[in-house]
Amino acid sequence: MNRSVPSSASGAAPIPFDDALTRMLARAHPPGGREQVPTVAADGRVLAEDVRSGIDVPAWDNAQMDGYAVRSAELAAAGPAHGFVVSQRIPAGTRGAPLAAGTVARIFTGAALPEGADAVVMQEDSRVLDAGDNAAGIPARVAFSQPPEPGLWVRRTGEDIRAGAVILPAGTPLTPQATGLAASIGASTLTVVPRLRVACFFTGDELVMPGEPLPPGGIYNSNRFVLTALLARLGCVVEDLGIIGDSLDATRRALRDAAGRADVIITCGGMSVGEEDHVRPAVETEGELTMWQVAMKPGKPLACGAVRRADGGHAHFIGLPGNPVSAFATFLLFARPFLLRLAGVADVSPLALTVEAGFDWPRPDRRREFLRASVDPASGRLALFPNQGSAVLTSTVVGQGFVDNPPGQAIHAGDRVRFLPFASLLAQAGGSLAPYGEH
Repeated sequence: MNRSVPSSASGAAPIPFDDALTRMLARAHPPGGREQVPTVAADGRVLAEDVRSGIDVPAWDNAQMDGYAVRSAELAAAGPAHGFVVSQRIPAGTRGAPLAAGTVARIFTGAALPEGADAVVMQEDSRVLDAGDNAAGIPARVAFSQPPEPGLWVRRTGEDIRAGAVILPAGTPLTPQATGLAASIGASTLTVVPRLRVACFFTGDELVMPGEPLPPGGIYNSNRFVLTALLARLGCVVEDLGIIGDSLDATRRALRDAAGRADVIITCGGMSVGEEDHVRPAVETEGELTMWQVAMKPGKPLACGAVRRADGGHAHFIGLPGNPVSAFATFLLFARPFLLRLAGVADVSPLALTVEAGFDWPRPDRRREFLRASVDPASGRLALFPNQGSAVLTSTVVGQGFVDNPPGQAIHAGDRVRFLPFASLLAQAGGSLAPYGEH
């Protein structure tokens, strides 16, 4: 495996955001394999093959409303005073007899239209002239204020799905509504991509777990909670290897252990250039570093590469910065699309909205900036969180998303800016309005 250090590690300028993302995604080749799962348990999985319908949905013309199945032309000819005999009653789940001429059928939502009927009049638009007596064989009679157009309140055969149509293509992340769609054509199982195995660990002698006393200079390890939860939301099988001390040997051992367990290794911290930042040199020793440092703020010390396995293969490597907001941002903007593409998801772009800024940003950075902001419910404009520091995790809780600001671009109140909502970035599915590179 090539161990060469990328140009950015040797003092060159950080890699532009879009170039870095393109390079990462180009390496995201799904490991292969597939498995069958019950449709009822498939939420959050990724389809490995197309789901094609063998039936029309609906399978027959049926009523959208409780009311009466009628021949529209007969109602138009008879006029509003005419009383029609109710010749049959058709509940959902049954199939009525052909509709006799001059009669109507009492019908309920979802029931199949009887042969000969071409419309449904909802019960609110009818009046009962005679309730009839079933025991005595006397039918009910109803009248209608005006005739319906043909097709009124009728769901037509195949208007949702036609037999033979691909309803869910391979690469689709399965949502509750997608599993419901698969169930609607009778699919009891689905073929999905195996879950990705992701090993993660966290570096820094200063890190302390919640519940332990905080020593002088100590920091509670918030990144562990954020990262493992983000991975779980993506449906990954998470191997949490905990906190690794600040030593090159310990970091190398952790990388070797992780490579044997997982498809992807993700670390937090140790990616800068200090004497106690050991992850980068450890990766270069145990594998290769293909990219380091991205021209973004926060999150510049992002890295990716690979770590060798004993069997000759490799595990992908992503090194996140240690500052909490930097780790959060780089995971959502880089690790998330990489993992989704590796899992077979076709569309890994984020949902991008154009929203009016309610703030001024007069001194932009030379790097691409991701500013934490929220939508003011009164004005509909974006408000910036007041402290944009890379260690201020509160900004990711109060904020509702990132303002994606190009390098060197000032923002003035009233400008239209690109906004990436956290709600979309925290979900598995893609579904962008515009790719990353458009503004």
